[in-house]
Amino acid sequence: MTSAETSSPSGTASTFWQAITRTVLIPVLAVFTALIINAFIIRISGGDPILAYLGLWEGAFGSPKAISETLVWSTPYIYAGLAVALAFKGGLFNIGAEGQLSFGALVAAWIGFALPKLLGTSLPWIVHLPLALFGGIFAGALWGAIPGWLKARTGGHEVINTIMMNYIAVLITSFLLNGPFKDPNPFNVTARTPSIAESARLTPLIEGFRVHWGTVLALVVAFAVWWFLWKTTLGFEIRTVGANPDAAKYAGINVSRIIVLTMSLAGGLAGMAGAIEVIALNYRQELGFSVGYGFDAIAIALLGRSHPFGVVLAALLFGAMRSGATRMQFLTQIPVDIISVVQALILLLVAAEEIVRFIYRIKAPKETVVLTRGWGG
Repeated sequence: MTSAETSSPSGTASTFWQAITRTVLIPVLAVFTALIINAFIIRISGGDPILAYLGLWEGAFGSPKAISETLVWSTPYIYAGLAVALAFKGGLFNIGAEGQLSFGALVAAWIGFALPKLLGTSLPWIVHLPLALFGGIFAGALWGAIPGWLKARTGGHEVINTIMMNYIAVLITSFLLNGPFKDPNPFNVTARTPSIAESARLTPLIEGFRVHWGTVLALVVAFAVWWFLWKTTLGFEIRTVGANPDAAKYAGINVSRIIVLTMSLAGGLAGMAGAIEVIALNYRQELGFSVGYGFDAIAIALLGRSHPFGVVLAALLFGAMRSGATRMQFLTQIPVDIISVVQALILLLVAAEEIVRFIYRIKAPKETVVLTRGWGG
């Protein structure tokens, strides 16, 4: 037996444990470390960290209603996190999930309340509901395709373009919700649309709770994204372009087409998040309902290592923190903004994993592969 043959199993085992360390151990330790640091912040602020975290747990998982609210919060995080993670796999940084989500919600709401009036007749739910959902997906995909096309055709950086597209989406949404789309009810003083028709609504998953079928659909979509990225030729091309666009081009892959497609798919996922919030939860579009979802999605994608299943777990964590924040504030009088501090610390520690490795004395791999344009892998 040659030396190469004898060294192969140990080399494979070493690579396996390195992958486990980076994809599982580092994120878990990052969350744990963020909670420890935050405990000191709570103590300095005059609060009781143990009572605070007990309240956080009770508010997130302490009762069936708490679990329902955790899932409600987690659902848009899953869709938006997948939108960012998919772009990461293609070597693109999609900061535009916030605008794509908002635009998807706006179009879904318009189809939900205005389409029956335009047609002069009610629509059956089997037609109206899919139209509202896919209208939101299409709107988000279109909003994502624009910076993708600019990246592919002009070289314009997607970070700058998606940030600008966020502003455009927010301003257009504000104009429409305060103008043509505003609920004409004389008692309404807020910027919001009329309620969508019953035929465009997705029913609750369990009667008496707010959790809805959109949560189940989010898990199906996460599996579909995993299958698409790792089991299809197109998914392989996206990952190849993300790893090395020059090598992908040399291999015959149309890099420009993949860039536009990747951003379109990412935008569609974010638009789906907005559409689900409209048709399954709020039953209307309100100004500012989605503030923060798109930016939290970046942290979720990083924490989940851009893997669809990791994104689901990270989204559940963020949803639990948001759901339990109110109970934590009630017990300790600590402002709910402390949860944003935890999220920021998690993002910092995951993005700079060398800090976690230094704290817990975890050796870095001797050889690291630096992706040409990849993020969050």
